[in-house]
Amino acid sequence: MLEMLDYPFFVRALCGVVIIAVSAAMIGTYIITRRLVAISGGITHACFGGLGLGYFLGISPVAMAAVFAVGSSIGVEWMSRRLRLREDSAIAVVWALGMAVGVLFVFMTPGYVPELNSFLFGNILTISHGDLMAFAAFTLLLTVFFIWKYRQIVACAFDRDFAQVIGLPVRFITYTMTVFVAVCIVLTIRLVGVMLLMSMLSLPMMTAEVWCRRYSSMMFASVGISVVSSVAGLMAGALYDVPCSAFIVLIMAALFILSKSIRTITRAKLLK
Repeated sequence: MLEMLDYPFFVRALCGVVIIAVSAAMIGTYIITRRLVAISGGITHACFGGLGLGYFLGISPVAMAAVFAVGSSIGVEWMSRRLRLREDSAIAVVWALGMAVGVLFVFMTPGYVPELNSFLFGNILTISHGDLMAFAAFTLLLTVFFIWKYRQIVACAFDRDFAQVIGLPVRFITYTMTVFVAVCIVLTIRLVGVMLLMSMLSLPMMTAEVWCRRYSSMMFASVGISVVSSVAGLMAGALYDVPCSAFIVLIMAALFILSKSIRTITRAKLLK
């Protein structure tokens, strides 16, 4: 396995998956705390509409996916606030609309769309130096924002109504965090795919939530779980010549099931 470190593309993939794991864990903690796991799926599938439109118009699919992702994330917040629509219902609207637009324009695009599978399943080994710099810059910006507005983020994540009453900038926090979710999805969807992306935004945080109750401890624990699972999955994928996304998801799911089982058994023994 150590021989793989001699290849620049594998080193870039290793660095990239670590950076992605850190940013996904930070964002995922906010999503899990707000009970908005479905928003990652909604924005991810809304991106499909941007990809299809980009291919049809002959312009950058990633750029159009970014427009759709940010637009859909803001749209979810707008519909929940202005139209008095529940957030899960707003996510369902964005999810269905994005998929419908994507399917329509993909089938209207002449010829075969060869890169479509990479957006669905991803390939972290294709990460470039430019992608790595973009991920690092995004993670740094996200970290700075968390340090700057940590208390407000925690308050808005647990109870937005109370945060509104005490005068916190709830709208600014929620819109900014939603945009961060959208940008994270756009930056990573081509490299890790829909399946792995949704898992990285939920499973490590759900595992950390089994053991932690404070926001900070849950976030740090989820970062550790995400990084370890991602690195182990990448190594296993390279060893067995299988897409690493499958191994990463299996490891994350196994850790969650194991943690939940241990916690349940421990509680049952204490109650006896």
